[in-house]
Amino acid sequence: MLSTLESCALFGIDAFPVQVEVDVSGGSLPAYHVVGLPATSIKEGGTRIRSALEQIGCAMPAKKVTVNLAPADRRKSGAAFDLPIAIGVLEADGLVEPGQLGGILCAGELGLDGRLRPIRGALSAAILARARRLRGVLVPAASAAEAAVVDDLIVYEADHLGEVVAALRGELPLRRHVPGQTQAPPSGGPDMSEVRGQIEARAALEIAVAGGHNLLMMGPPGIGKTMLARRIPGILPPMTRDEALEATQIYSAIGMAPGGILRERPFRAPHHSISQAALIGGGAHPRPGEISLAHNGVLFLDEIPEFASRALEALRQPLEDRTVTVGRVRGTVTMPASFLLVASANPCPCGWSGAAERSCVCSPGRVERYRRRLSGPLLDRIDLQVMVPNVSLTDLRGAGAGESSAAIRARVVEARERQGARLASLGARTNAEMSVRALRATCHLDDRAETTLRRLHQKRRGMTARTVDRMIKVARTIADLHGLEVIDGGCIAEAAAYRALDHDPVSDVRLPRGPRAPSRGWSRPTQT
Repeated sequence: MLSTLESCALFGIDAFPVQVEVDVSGGSLPAYHVVGLPATSIKEGGTRIRSALEQIGCAMPAKKVTVNLAPADRRKSGAAFDLPIAIGVLEADGLVEPGQLGGILCAGELGLDGRLRPIRGALSAAILARARRLRGVLVPAASAAEAAVVDDLIVYEADHLGEVVAALRGELPLRRHVPGQTQAPPSGGPDMSEVRGQIEARAALEIAVAGGHNLLMMGPPGIGKTMLARRIPGILPPMTRDEALEATQIYSAIGMAPGGILRERPFRAPHHSISQAALIGGGAHPRPGEISLAHNGVLFLDEIPEFASRALEALRQPLEDRTVTVGRVRGTVTMPASFLLVASANPCPCGWSGAAERSCVCSPGRVERYRRRLSGPLLDRIDLQVMVPNVSLTDLRGAGAGESSAAIRARVVEARERQGARLASLGARTNAEMSVRALRATCHLDDRAETTLRRLHQKRRGMTARTVDRMIKVARTIADLHGLEVIDGGCIAEAAAYRALDHDPVSDVRLPRGPRAPSRGWSRPTQT
């Protein structure tokens, strides 16, 4: 007898349909074969299935068992085929009535005792089931909350193979997942009020988060670059449901989903020894890398010059396209990678080049080689580049607390709402994502701003078309934070001041260093 069940396999972060066909026929000797390009984990499933069936009083038939995973020309991996194969064996051997799971996608890993263990990609399986108009999915109970994130789909769950077999025999109904309580919000993390001084760096951080602009902080060691970056989660705006689903699907594909939908934007901080494949994504069976895990969140690269040059240069295309494409012999997969890049760096190997507090011991050639680890094309894709100075003892020991993360987050949310309303019909969510068409349509400069931009272009001869566009996008975010409809000269001047690392400073642009303006965490730049 032949049994057929619906299942799926992962490629990248997406699931593709797989039909599990099981045939049990007579033969001279008992045998178990799996065909259809199965990975070793699937072939080894025969041992798990045999033991699980024995635990519920159903022995593996002493016949020839053939399992086909269709389509036969696509590689399949993972242990999620254990459950559909086990059910298929029982149906093909006549131990349960076949066809009862028609229209239900089955996936689950079996333990030797018959328990169902969580699987990778339960959310992707549910998305596939809804796209194919199936009536539901059957997954382990530990993965049911993840699959239930998808609307308009019935999710069945089970803790043990025995529950599924009892349901197929009519002894009890197949258990439907009942959504539990909403995940509690995470407890408060580090707050920006703990940061002393660093007015310019705090301002750059707020602009970066408000508009989705990449940020590089450079300065001597121990001055607070990492401390500032670690407080970014507290000022990030909440995710929309669509953004949360996108991020959750990525984490689900590698088995890191939280048992439901993600509530907070990801913050990833890989070590500088990370490989290119781990950072960008890849492998024989392509898996998401850190840039995809940071999708709709933040990728923090601490001490960025210490990362491998090939890994850093591989960031250039994802920073532009906000996706990453991994090509392999077996196929090509495109994964989302829309992230905010935040990086920190020392100005030289010893860290004290240009500092007044200590003398640098590095030779000019060594400093130049160190800085060349960040190529021009990569730096050109970083919108905000700021020097973070040492904090005076007076500021460091001052009793007054800095502005809280909640206050900054409120301004960020307000600026994001302005961007969302303006860019809704133009295919972008933040100013940093704007296409050239969207930039021309929404970034209007007044006469003073146009004059300032021309003067900057004349003085900074290395400014490329990309640099100009990115500077205007940053100016648009500054205008949004100030509630301005048109970009004025002060917005352009401030945006230019945040691009001073790779150019000589210009005399007509000066970042504020005085008291904060009441409306925001910093005052407007002045022009002379």
